[in-house]
Amino acid sequence: MHEMSIAANIIKIAEESLVKNHGKAIDKIQLEVGQLSGIVIESLQFALDVSKKDGILKKAQIIINEIPGKLKCLNCGQNFESDDYFSCCPNCNTHELEVLAGKDIFVKSITIR
Repeated sequence: MHEMSIAANIIKIAEESLVKNHGKAIDKIQLEVGQLSGIVIESLQFALDVSKKDGILKKAQIIINEIPGKLKCLNCGQNFESDDYFSCCPNCNTHELEVLAGKDIFVKSITIR
């Protein structure tokens, strides 16, 4: 499961942040997941819930915000939002598109006490 390895990486980032900042616990993690990332948010949430049971995220609140995909038509220059790669330009109906945003996952913030 792809989301399990992503969850493991998020936990590693949280652990490193906790050590670096001499914290005692992590209270909250905010994530941003792009609609074009291929990540199923419910699966990621499940993977994080399973992974955090006995670790440093045991009591942490995890907030996942979905970021819309933003595409640019290479034919007419139109920018538009879409939740999949198979969209066509709403202006000229071409499929020649460049992804501007929404294909990544970011740890936006970690709240440490």
